[in-house]
Amino acid sequence: MQALYLLALEPVSEGTSDPNSYGFRINRSTADAMSQLFLNLSRKASAQWILEADIKGCFDHISHDWLESNVPMDKAILRKWLKAGVVFQGQFQATEAGTPQGGIISPTLANVALNGLERQLVKSLETKLGVVNTKKLKVNVVRYADDFVITGSTPEILDGEVKPWVEQFLAVRGLTLSTEKTRIVNIADGFDFLGWNFRKYSGTLLIKPSKKNVQTFYRKVKGVISANKTAKQVNIINLLNPMLRGWAQYHSPVVAKATFNRLEYAVSKALWRWAKRRHPQKTTDWVRKKYYAPVGDRSWVFGTTIVDDGGNSRWVGLYSLAGTPIQRHKKVRGDYHPFDPAQERYGETLRQERMLNNMSHRKQWIKLYISQRGLCAVCECKITKETGWEDHHIEYRTYGGSDALGNRVLLHPDCHKQVHHHGRPVVKPVQ
Repeated sequence: MQALYLLALEPVSEGTSDPNSYGFRINRSTADAMSQLFLNLSRKASAQWILEADIKGCFDHISHDWLESNVPMDKAILRKWLKAGVVFQGQFQATEAGTPQGGIISPTLANVALNGLERQLVKSLETKLGVVNTKKLKVNVVRYADDFVITGSTPEILDGEVKPWVEQFLAVRGLTLSTEKTRIVNIADGFDFLGWNFRKYSGTLLIKPSKKNVQTFYRKVKGVISANKTAKQVNIINLLNPMLRGWAQYHSPVVAKATFNRLEYAVSKALWRWAKRRHPQKTTDWVRKKYYAPVGDRSWVFGTTIVDDGGNSRWVGLYSLAGTPIQRHKKVRGDYHPFDPAQERYGETLRQERMLNNMSHRKQWIKLYISQRGLCAVCECKITKETGWEDHHIEYRTYGGSDALGNRVLLHPDCHKQVHHHGRPVVKPVQ
C-alpha cells in the first residue's frame, strides 16, 4: 500500500523540492551534490566559509503532527503508518515520532519535511537584508537527505543569521541540529561531506575521498580477507571485486587517483600476507607463481584460471583500483522534474550520457541498433557515429513507461527533438 501512495506523493514532492536537494530523488545522487558544491566553492570569489550541519536522528524524530498537517495524502492512512510501532527482539515499541521504520515511503516523507530549507532560507534573508545584500552573502544550500552544508561569505553571517534560522525551521518539524557534527569551517581547512573531503589548496579546490571513508573501507576489505583464510582464491576474488569496483566507481568523479594507488598497494599487501600464511613452508617465488600472474603491463596480478561449466578456461583477476579511470560527473539541472512530460527528453539524454560507459547499457543499445537494422525509428535513415543517436522511450517514463527494450528505440537527435516538441508519433520497428 505504501508503494501505491508513493506513486502519487513522489511527483508532488518533486514539485516542491529545493533545486539543490539530492537525496532519495530520481536521477539525483551524491555525485550531483558534490558537483554543485564544486560550483559553489571553486571560484576565487566563492564563499570561504561553510556551515557543516547534521540533523540529529532525522528519521526518528520528525513530528507526526507536522507530517499529518503538511503531507498531501489521506490523513487516516498516514496516521496508521506513523503510529504502527515496531517489534524489536520480540517486544512491541510504540512510535511517537519519526517516519515508518523501513518503509519505502519514509525517505519521501523526510524530503517533504525538509523541502523549503533552501528556498525559504534565501527568501527570509532577502526579506530581512534585501536581494542585493543577500547575493553578496553567497549563501548556498546543498542537501543530501538529512546531511547538508550551507556556504557563506563570513562566519558571522552563518552563526548569527543562518544557523538560528535553520534551528527554528527544524524545530517546527520536531528536529534539532546535532551539536557534535554541526560546525563552521573555512574552506582552507576543509570539511568532509558524503565521503569526500572538500578543501582549497593555495586557492584551488580539490575534492578527494575523505580519510575516514578510506580507512573504513580498508577495514572492511581486511575483514573479508581475515574471515576467509581458508577460502579458494577465486572465491575471495569474487567477494572482493564487487566491493572494490563499487567503492572505486563512487569516487571516480573526484581527485582520487593517488588514493586508488595507495589503497591498491595496501590491499595487495594484505592479500600477500593471506597467501603466505596458507603456505608457510613454501618459498616466496612459489607463492608468487601460484597466486599471481603478469597481465599486460602489470607484473603482479592477484588472480587464477578457472574452468566454467562448459569446460572453457578463463582468467579471473582482482579488480584494479589504480586502473579505475577518473570521469567527471554530468550534473543534473537544479530545476529538473522527472515527472514533467516537457522534461522527458532532457531526462532521457541525461540518463544516456551517464550510462555511456556502462557495459550493460551499451549491450542494450547494440541490441536496439541491430533490431532497427541501424535505422532511425522516425526517419528510417542510417544511424552513424556522425549523425549521433538518442535513446527514446515510446511510452514516456513520466507516464509510467518502463526501461524494457520493447519500450525503447534509437532516434537521431533532430528526430528526437521533433518527437518531443511536435508530438511526432513513434512506433517500434518491425523486425
